[in-house]
Amino acid sequence: MSDERTGTSNNIAGEAAAALITAPGSGQGKSMITAALARLHRNAGRKVRVFKHGPDYLDPMVLALASGQPVYQLHPWMTGEAECRWRLAEAARDADIILVEGSMGLFDGDPSSADLAVLAGIPAIPVIDARGMAQTFGAVALGLASFRSDVPVHEVIANRVGSARHAAMLEESLSQGISLLGAVPRSDAMSIPDRHLGLVQASELADLDAKLDAAAAVLAEAGLDRLPAQVSLTAEAPAVAPRLLEGVRIAIARDAAFAFIYPANLDLLRAMGAELHFFSPLIDRVLPIVDALWLPGGYPELHGTTLAANKDMLAAIRTFHSDGRAILAECGGLMYCTQVLVDKSSRRHELLGLMPGEARMADKLTALGLQSVKLNGHELRGHTYHHSVLDTPSQPLAHACKLAGAEAEPVFRIGGLTASYFHGYFPSAPELVAAIFRGQPLNTQTGETGHA
Repeated sequence: MSDERTGTSNNIAGEAAAALITAPGSGQGKSMITAALARLHRNAGRKVRVFKHGPDYLDPMVLALASGQPVYQLHPWMTGEAECRWRLAEAARDADIILVEGSMGLFDGDPSSADLAVLAGIPAIPVIDARGMAQTFGAVALGLASFRSDVPVHEVIANRVGSARHAAMLEESLSQGISLLGAVPRSDAMSIPDRHLGLVQASELADLDAKLDAAAAVLAEAGLDRLPAQVSLTAEAPAVAPRLLEGVRIAIARDAAFAFIYPANLDLLRAMGAELHFFSPLIDRVLPIVDALWLPGGYPELHGTTLAANKDMLAAIRTFHSDGRAILAECGGLMYCTQVLVDKSSRRHELLGLMPGEARMADKLTALGLQSVKLNGHELRGHTYHHSVLDTPSQPLAHACKLAGAEAEPVFRIGGLTASYFHGYFPSAPELVAAIFRGQPLNTQTGETGHA
C-alpha cells in the first residue's frame, strides 16, 4: 500500500524497545494491559511512547495518562503508511520503550494490527484471556504465531489467571519458540468502566491515576517489568504543511461533552498557521473571538440538559452561524447542531437548531467503519462510530464512502456549517480541511483545486 500524500525531506532513525500489544479478539484485556505496561515502565524512570492502531479516541485518553505522553493513531490506510513509519521512528529517537495497542484481534480488519506490525517491523505480543482455559491456551498461542510467517509472535501474556498452578499449566502448554512473558492474575485493578462507545473518558475517572499505579504493580508482580526486544526504526520525515490557515482563529469545543479529537488534527491546524482557542459549551457563556468553529464528537447525549440550559452559548453559536462563518460539526457536534436531541431515556433537549430535524439515541450501534469523503478534488480519510440516528429533511451535499466503496455517511452544508457523523483525519487532506475552516465552497468535482 503506497502513500503519496507525504513528501520527503530528511531521513530520521532511532532505536527503542518496541512491541505491538494485541490479542485473539476484543475483550481479552489488552487495553488495560497496555496502559499498565506504560505506567510500569514510566514509574521505572523510562520514557514511554504509546500509539493506538485504528480510529479510537477513548483508549488513547487512558494511554496518554498512563504514559505521560500524547498518544497518536497509527493506521496504514487512515493515517497512511509513511506517517506510521515516521511517527514510530520519531518516537524512537528519544523513547526507551514504544508500545502500540492493536485493535480487535491480531488479524482482524484490512489493514489489520498484524499489517501494522509488519509495516513497522515490530514483534506482536498477544494478550490471551486464560479464564476457563488450560492446554488450549497453547493452541491459541500457536495459532497466532503460525497463522502468518511474516508476523513475529515469540511471547504471549496470559491474562485473568486464577492461580500459580493455573499459570504453570498455561506455560507448559506453549510450543517451542513461544514463551510466556507473564501471567496476570484476576484483579480489580485491571479493569476500567465502559459505556456504549467504549471506555469511560479518562477525565471522568477521579481515581484513574491510582488505579494505573495499582495495575502497574500487578504487572510487576507477574514479571512483566522487563523490556521487549530492541528494534531499529527509520523513516522519511513528512513535507512541511502548507500554510493555508495563516492567521485564522479557530474555536474548538473541548469538555466532557465534546472530547473526540485526534492530536494529529490539532498539530496540523497549528502547522497550517491556525490559532486555536478551546472553550466549553457546557460551562462557557460566550465564544472566543474567532473566525471558525469546530464542534468535535463526544457524548452530548449525556449532557443534554446542561447543553440545552446554556442559553447564552446556544445564542452565541446561532449568531456565529447566521453571520455565515465556518463551522465544522462531527458526530456529537452534528447532534448538537440539530433542533432536538433525544437521549436514551427519551428525554428531548432543544439544542442549536442550525439544521432541521432531530438526533435520537438508539439501542444499538448504528454505524461503524473506516470511510472517506471526497470534496474539492481531495480525499479526507477517517471513520464513523455512533449509536444515534439522524432524522432531517436537509439534503446532503455529498456522502462519505466506506473503505469497501459503498456509500455511507451524508455530509451536509448549511450556510457555513459543514456537518456529518463522519470523523475526519485532517492530515489526510490539508487543502480540504483548510477550505472547510475558511468557509469556502465545497463541491464533489474530482479535479484538483488550487490553494486558497
